Amino acid sequence: MVGKIMCLVIVLVLVVLSGGNAILHDYRDALAKSILYYEGQRSGKLPATQRAAWRKDSALCDGLDKGVDLTGGYYDAGDNVKYNFPMAFTITMMAWGVIEHGNSMGSELPHALEAVRWATDYFLKSSASAPDIIYAQVGDPNADHNCWQRPEDMDTPRTVYAVTPDKPGSEVAAETAAALAAASLAFRAFGDEAYGILLLKRAVKVFKFADKYRGSYNDSIGEGACPFYCDYSGYQDELLWAAAWIYKATNKVYYWNYVKENIITFKGQIEGANFEFGWDSKHAGISVLVSNVDYILGSNPLNMSYMVGYGDKFPRRIHHRGSSIPSLAQHPDHITCKEGTPYFASTASNPNEHTGAVVGGPEIDDSFADARANSSKSEATTYIVSPLVGLLAYFSQAAAH
Repeated sequence: MVGKIMCLVIVLVLVVLSGGNAILHDYRDALAKSILYYEGQRSGKLPATQRAAWRKDSALCDGLDKGVDLTGGYYDAGDNVKYNFPMAFTITMMAWGVIEHGNSMGSELPHALEAVRWATDYFLKSSASAPDIIYAQVGDPNADHNCWQRPEDMDTPRTVYAVTPDKPGSEVAAETAAALAAASLAFRAFGDEAYGILLLKRAVKVFKFADKYRGSYNDSIGEGACPFYCDYSGYQDELLWAAAWIYKATNKVYYWNYVKENIITFKGQIEGANFEFGWDSKHAGISVLVSNVDYILGSNPLNMSYMVGYGDKFPRRIHHRGSSIPSLAQHPDHITCKEGTPYFASTASNPNEHTGAVVGGPEIDDSFADARANSSKSEATTYIVSPLVGLLAYFSQAAAH
C-alpha cells in the first residue's frame, strides 16, 4: 500500500544482519523508538502504561454490531482501519525478531513483547469463532480515506469484514496463524509459557480453517481488501509460511511434510516471485540478501534519518492523521470528517511527533519531499517498522562489543 521502497529494503535484510558500519549509529536508541512507534498505532482502550501520551482511547465499540468484541489491535499506517492481513505479517516479523534477538534487547524486551501481545490479544478475539468465522478487518477504508480525523474522533463506519467457509480468505487466516505461532515461540522463550501455549493452540485451529476452506479474501470481502491490501501473489505462500511457523513451534512432522509436499503442488502458482518478501509475498523469506539498515538511519546523500525522532534531521510532516492533528489535550473539541483537512494541507510540522515511525522513503535518486500529500514516501506503516525491531537489537549488541 505504501512505503514499498523502504519496506523492500528493510524486510530483505532481516535474515542477513550485516554489521559493516555498526558503530556509526545509536542502534539502542533506534530500537527503543521503533518499539515506541507501535504505541502510537494502538486501537482500543489504552493502558495506564501508555507512553505515547498524545494518543487516547479509540474505536471502543469495534465489533459491537456483530455481537463480538473486536477492540484492540493496530491501525496499519496513517489511517484508522485495522487490516488484519498486514497486521498479522507485522506481528510475525516482530515476533521473529524477538525470538532471534530478544536476549539483545535488554530493557526494551518487555516493551517488544507488549507490542506483540497488543496484536495477539486482538487476534485471539478475531479468531475466537473459528472454524466458522474469522474476522479479517475493521473499518470502511473508502469512508476512512475520505476523512482526515484523529482516531479518537472518527465517526466513519467501523464496518466488520469476515471470512467464512462459504467466503474463505486463506491468506489472511494463514498469516494470522503464522503470527500466533511465531508469537507463541516468543512468549514461551521469555517466560510466559501459558500464554504461548494458548496462542499455539489457536494457530493450529486457524491454520486448519485456512487450509480447509481455500480461497482469496480478495473475492470474499471485495472492496474491503482491494485496492488497499489486495493479495496479488495468491494465498499459497501464506499457507506454506504458516505451516513452517507451526512446525517451528510444534516440531510436528505433519507440518514439515505439508511444506515439502505443497511447495511442489504450489510451484506453478508461486513461481516467478522468488525475490519478493513482504506482507503480500513470502516467497523470499529464506533468501539471503544484503542491504545498507544505516541508510535508513541517516547514512545517505541527504544525511536524513527516515525514522521519526532519530537524529537531528528526520521527516516532520508524515502522512498520519493522529500525528498531524493536535491531540485531545491541545484541541479537546471534536474534529469532524472534513475539519481535519486543513491540517493535512498545512506545511507546518506535525504537532505530535510519532517517535519511531519509519516512512516509505526517498525517490530512486535519493531525493525526498517531506510532505503529507506524498503518501507513498511520507507514510509510515506497522509492517515497515516491525522487521527493524530484531535487526536493531542485533546491531545494538554488536556495537556494544
